[in-house]
Amino acid sequence: MTSPISINAAASGTWRLGDLTVNRLGFGAMRLPQRGPALVADAVPRDRDQAIGVLRRAVELGVNHIDTAAFYFSSRRSANELINRALAPYSDDLLIATKVGPARGPSGDWLKHATPDQLRGQVEENLRQLGRDHLDLVNLRILGSASLAERFGALAELRQAGLIRHLGISNIQPHHLAEAQAIAPVVCVQNAYGIGAQPEQDELLRVCGEQGVAFVPFYSLSGKAREAGLRGGEDGAEGSEVLAVARAHGVSTAQVRLAWTLHRGPHVLAIPGTGDPEHLADNVAAGALRLSAADLAVLEAAHRRAGSAG
Repeated sequence: MTSPISINAAASGTWRLGDLTVNRLGFGAMRLPQRGPALVADAVPRDRDQAIGVLRRAVELGVNHIDTAAFYFSSRRSANELINRALAPYSDDLLIATKVGPARGPSGDWLKHATPDQLRGQVEENLRQLGRDHLDLVNLRILGSASLAERFGALAELRQAGLIRHLGISNIQPHHLAEAQAIAPVVCVQNAYGIGAQPEQDELLRVCGEQGVAFVPFYSLSGKAREAGLRGGEDGAEGSEVLAVARAHGVSTAQVRLAWTLHRGPHVLAIPGTGDPEHLADNVAAGALRLSAADLAVLEAAHRRAGSAG
């Protein structure tokens, strides 16, 4: 493991999300409430003190962008409650982003996505759990290709009312970006992305960069394998190349994947999640990993080959 003395998320560079500047290496809270697979009804709750310790350590390591959601919970833990307990009162430079749209019942089972009228309740639930009077950034998560106009419009109204500072969209198809921007400013797009992602995701990443919109990948640690529901992330055709680059630098394959993601553009942010303090340090250290032109060429070839195969 890299020495914690030299680790700081500031090494990843910065990006401005709306009126807040964040380090490009952030933290995803999805895995905090439970051990093992995330967002399943029978997940084993994580030790509360460990989860709180990981959050506080993340901030000590320079993380100032935390991604969460009210539907990130296990039978005894919720990510928002843990964030509130660990980090409130919040510093002015800490951006907490949350998501609305999906919902889970008390047992953890997935329910239908929220209607426009129900989105206000989800926003208020996040406000209550986080102990805030406004939300820094709310991402509307989409399923499928249907129009987002009515739901995004409802969030735009809450933004006008002062409950939300900035809006983003998540799990979208390319046409959704223009549709949302016609309603209200979009500061970020959150989509599944990593080595082996399909070509349309590369195009969306490029368009976001041209328009000054942050692109925030999830599942970037395991790339295409994770999107397909597989474990580990080294099952795809790109695995051997990632391993070779990792060995050359004396780092983990996860660190190579994160560094590659950040190399895709200055507007690309990363939000790897973990409940393990050592994994947290390794993830943050990836922000300082500089890949050579030769490394990037190898990984780009693997990325394109695996992406086109999908």
